[in-house]
Amino acid sequence: MSDKNTQAEAAGGMKKELSLFNFFTIGFGAIIGTGWVLLVGNWMVMGGGPIPAMIAFALGALFLVPIGMVFGELTAAIPISGGIIEYVDRTYGRKLGFLTGWMLLLGNAPLCPWEAIAISTLLTDRFAEFPALAWLRSVKLYTLLGADVYLWPTVIALGFAVLVIFLNFRGAGAAAKLSSFLTKALLAGMILAMVISFATGSPSHALPVFSQVSNTAGGDTTATSLLGGIVAVLVMTPFFYAGFDTIPQQAEEASEGLDWKKFGIIPALALLASGGFYLICIYAFGTIIDWHDFVIPAVPALAVLERINLFFYIAMLIIATLGPLGPMNAFFGASTRLMLALGRKQMLPESFAQIDPQTGAPKTANYVLAGLTLIGPFLGRNMLVPLTNVASLGFIFACTMAGFACLKLRKTEPDLKRPYKVNGGMAGILAAICAGLIIIALMVVPFSPAALNTIEWAITISWVVVGFVILLAFGSKKTTSA
Repeated sequence: MSDKNTQAEAAGGMKKELSLFNFFTIGFGAIIGTGWVLLVGNWMVMGGGPIPAMIAFALGALFLVPIGMVFGELTAAIPISGGIIEYVDRTYGRKLGFLTGWMLLLGNAPLCPWEAIAISTLLTDRFAEFPALAWLRSVKLYTLLGADVYLWPTVIALGFAVLVIFLNFRGAGAAAKLSSFLTKALLAGMILAMVISFATGSPSHALPVFSQVSNTAGGDTTATSLLGGIVAVLVMTPFFYAGFDTIPQQAEEASEGLDWKKFGIIPALALLASGGFYLICIYAFGTIIDWHDFVIPAVPALAVLERINLFFYIAMLIIATLGPLGPMNAFFGASTRLMLALGRKQMLPESFAQIDPQTGAPKTANYVLAGLTLIGPFLGRNMLVPLTNVASLGFIFACTMAGFACLKLRKTEPDLKRPYKVNGGMAGILAAICAGLIIIALMVVPFSPAALNTIEWAITISWVVVGFVILLAFGSKKTTSA
């Protein structure tokens, strides 16, 4: 079976304009977002200090690196949009190929409206506290699941969402420029935190290495030991590293002459860079003041900066508000390419396989996801909470299936041209599979700290059922194997 046949089948007028740096910023921006600003205090509370949280995030990155390398090998060998569907289809058949793509779509698409909600929440909770911006909360629309939805934050969040949608309709190149800008903004936020820490803080503020805290806005420390604190944070790190999978989904739009051997390491590199980013931010915020005092208020990263210097606070608040655009942009591009691939495989209506001849962007998929994204700001912050764990399960299931596909392709297609191969060979691939299976087990085994609840299981099962109904309705005609 030739990889050239697969690429010929996939050819459909997509523009070849993404560089290695573009791919890196797409993945890095998708991973980082705004969680580091909003939740760094929660990580410290959960772990029992900055040091356990740092160890957990370091281990989380290393844990997922083999999965990143698997995506690198598969994508360099078969560089097509939504390639994960092709990888699994070629190795385990049509139904499992569809399920993998459908679950990854569940892991990616809901994060677009989720990020729009994050922007609206920051505008409502933080910007509206300034007297000059009190008008942001002047018109209350309604309350949904206990969350108030206001007119002006909703309108502004919609404006940001429209910007991301507009750029994605113009093609991957335009969207990649936004990712590049946002990466620089996020790095500026990290540098700002470092500078403040070095100027006003002390490493002693991060000590003792482990201790329990209670009565904080982020809750209480339930772990009773350093190891327990590390594990408590470790089980939720995959959610904050989700996003490197957006890199392979746009591989078909790589620029002509791209060095695919170098591309292969980009997903793992984005993971490691994000891990370094998280470690620096946890350390910086955990040493500005004594971490026991730091974690008391809600959103402590912003609260401590507000207390130290108003200018620094405003700067970080602006960066935090821009942060959600990175994941929104990356997951928008990845999700539409997944829908494009499902359309090409006739697993979704054939209209999803249409590409705009002018921009090279998926037409129907862009319209569908644009509608989903624009709904987000109207839902309120509590509406999509159950989707976070569900999205994590969809993401890690797809990652694990990529590992199995990579392993099987080594046996069934040994002559497939592989510009990049997983470091460590078969052992590296097996490490990726084991990492995925362990995380899945933590999410599905009852009594696990990361186990899905009843509502989340209902969403997951409903999504799978709806998916196979769609497959039966529109995907009865099997496409010719590549």
